Amino acid sequence: MPAPGGNRVVAVTGASRGIGAAIAADLARRGFIVACLTRRGAGIETADAAAVPGRYLNVRCDITDEHSLAEAFDRVASEAGALHGLVNNAGIHVEAPSHRMSSAAFNEVMGTNATALFAACRLAFPHLVAAGGGTIVNIGSFFDRIGVKRNLAYCASKAAVGAITRCLAVEWAGKGIRVLDVAPGYIRTDLNREALDSGPLHDYLARRIPAGGAGTAEQVARLVGALFSEDLPFLTGETIYIDGAQGIAH
Repeated sequence: MPAPGGNRVVAVTGASRGIGAAIAADLARRGFIVACLTRRGAGIETADAAAVPGRYLNVRCDITDEHSLAEAFDRVASEAGALHGLVNNAGIHVEAPSHRMSSAAFNEVMGTNATALFAACRLAFPHLVAAGGGTIVNIGSFFDRIGVKRNLAYCASKAAVGAITRCLAVEWAGKGIRVLDVAPGYIRTDLNREALDSGPLHDYLARRIPAGGAGTAEQVARLVGALFSEDLPFLTGETIYIDGAQGIAH
């Protein structure tokens, strides 16, 4: 039986480490050809890449530069033959007291997490149409629906991701393009493992998250992979939370 991916091509932004690397590796294991769009152009920089060698196309791309994005998608479509999907994972997190946050810092977060994400969707659109339709998965956050001190810009940007997802899903459904928002809670990655595995943050999350603690990048990746692998054309426009029920716990 052929792999679910069937050699379909999915671009993943921010695929070098963390959740992005886990998503790229999971898609590769499912039989997809994965275009890893990263600033360095070196692809996955963790052990995840070794799982399924030969299924990656590494592309240098700055998601905040629309010319760079357009060139990246053109290259993927040319070298891989098509573009069937996109995962908008790349983003930044700036924490600061709201009364001290500059407009420049706010705009940087919004520009990277929301404006660049929209630009990637828009620039991928003609390639997805040419492929007969496709799937876009935007990586949001459960911070999109809660108030978190010192995180105004990040919360606002992730709320925008949900709104962008809904609007594009409605506009592009007739083209056979699904658009979804996967919104993780606290997720353990190679970048934050030490803080989440021990100490006060670990103890707090163990008490606060009904599931008992932080999730893993691999769990997020399996959810994203399933959204691409399963034939679910009626599922579009939704924000799917994967946060151990923290966001709804009272």
